[in-house]
Amino acid sequence: MPIIVNLDVMMAKRKISLNELSEKVELTLSNLSILKTGKAKAIRFSTLEAICKALNCQPADILEYIDET
Repeated sequence: MPIIVNLDVMMAKRKISLNELSEKVELTLSNLSILKTGKAKAIRFSTLEAICKALNCQPADILEYIDET
């Protein structure tokens, strides 16, 4: 998939664990883990907003498009 999720990179930069982020964005560990590992097929804007707020970043810091051609 040409959309890459860089949540793990941002979490490492902010030195925040999956458990901490899960509590801050009120998302289950399993759903956050699916997103972190790039296995998610979609993300709600409200979830992206909560993640960006918790990590003090922009959506582009989390999601990246890579042209596969």
